[in-house]
Amino acid sequence: MKRITKKDLTQKQTVTLGGFMAMGVDDKNRRELDFVCCEDVEAEAFAGRYKVQGMRDGNIYITELPKRRKNKPLFREDNSSLSHGRNGKYYFVLSIDENLIDTLPQILVNEASAIAHKIMSKLIYQK
Repeated sequence: MKRITKKDLTQKQTVTLGGFMAMGVDDKNRRELDFVCCEDVEAEAFAGRYKVQGMRDGNIYITELPKRRKNKPLFREDNSSLSHGRNGKYYFVLSIDENLIDTLPQILVNEASAIAHKIMSKLIYQK
């Protein structure tokens, strides 16, 4: 039995396996691809987000996408947060339930004011 460990894959080694591949389209018109290995292999299970390229000659290339890096909030309130993105922009995000739409203006003003006061006090404290 051929055993493939995480160590094998982290050392930039390529493991070649023989098997059968089935390509098709499901009832919702989405592409499907199944690979069945014909060798006796023991490997770790995995799942992730991938870029898949199907070429005209039948070759399939699959590459794992990098992990999403989330912005960490600088300040938080009950329904909102302020964060600084890696692109140099600040983001103010407010989320409320649909049934609170009547109180949206008041919630928006209160939470934006609270975060603005926190920013001002931080700037004054730094000087």
